Amino acid sequence: MNPRLDALLRGTVSAVQANALTPLYALPTAVRRRLAGAPIQIDGNTFDPEVQLLLRVESLLPGTTKKDAATARAHLRSVSKLIAGHPRELQRVTDLTVRGADGQLGARLYVPRDAGRGLLVFFHGGGWVVGDLDTHDSLCRTIAADAGIRVLSVDYRLAPEAPAPTAAEDALAAFTWAVEHAEDLTVDPALIAVGGDSAGGNLAAVVAQQSVVRDLPRPALQVLLYPAVDLVGRRPSRDLFGENFLLTEEDILWYRDHYTPDPALRPDPVVSPLLAESLAGLPPALITTAGFDPLRDEGTEYAEALTAAGVQVTHLNHATLPHGHYNLQTIPGATAEAITTLTTHLRSALH
Repeated sequence: MNPRLDALLRGTVSAVQANALTPLYALPTAVRRRLAGAPIQIDGNTFDPEVQLLLRVESLLPGTTKKDAATARAHLRSVSKLIAGHPRELQRVTDLTVRGADGQLGARLYVPRDAGRGLLVFFHGGGWVVGDLDTHDSLCRTIAADAGIRVLSVDYRLAPEAPAPTAAEDALAAFTWAVEHAEDLTVDPALIAVGGDSAGGNLAAVVAQQSVVRDLPRPALQVLLYPAVDLVGRRPSRDLFGENFLLTEEDILWYRDHYTPDPALRPDPVVSPLLAESLAGLPPALITTAGFDPLRDEGTEYAEALTAAGVQVTHLNHATLPHGHYNLQTIPGATAEAITTLTTHLRSALH
């Protein structure tokens, strides 16, 4: 599920068409702190002042609401261009097609200059409704460049046109395709991981589970970035951070209702992987959560459940940050540090 950054378009697009936040964050640190306002402290954590400044800017601009999927998708594509920063240069970026559950899917392969034999099959966030290869292009470039691995970003089908479990089945088919075509991708089939952010983290968790359930090739690692893993339950972080921190309670329900219009499907592990009867035998997991994220508690609970089932888990909680922080690549400080921590772990695990 992606941040509510639509309001950044208003008042900034007319002045700056790309890297709109650069002048703001070029201000002296002391000035940025004053503009951000008094520190925000909730649940024992202090909100990152650099992201707080972003929220302050957002609060001064007219808000937007999600009316339909097409409008929401167009907004996210525009906003992504403003917050992505300068794209990293790689040795090669290639658009291709991969196998989905019912036909071919668009995909994009990122190859860094120092590529090893590892590959991350990546599923973008966006609540299963918005997002595409372009909205997460900058993040995939950064992961590839800094982790020294290939990244295969998959354009799975979106709701409401293709409701659950279509995205999950597409994700599983695409990952299996990548393993079958490891030689063509110049990667080691034993070093192919699956990952994604938010809704994409949900899909990655489902792929890891279903690869075991259906006796299919298993990922070397599941990389779950602030994942949505339970579409049924509700935890305290939803109440603590459901307003004013980029991803809202209204967003969560809007995405959920589009992806699972039939509530009877929501307890199924193919939609809510946290609710699986058994987590034993799953691949190692790298799970990241954010302290000011309404999805924080379910991500933490999933990390704990995997550990209890005997799965090797690395859980990184970025206590000062909100949901969606990996896409805020123009913002200095804790967001940049979080990306560095992520790519360092991936380089270690997949080289």
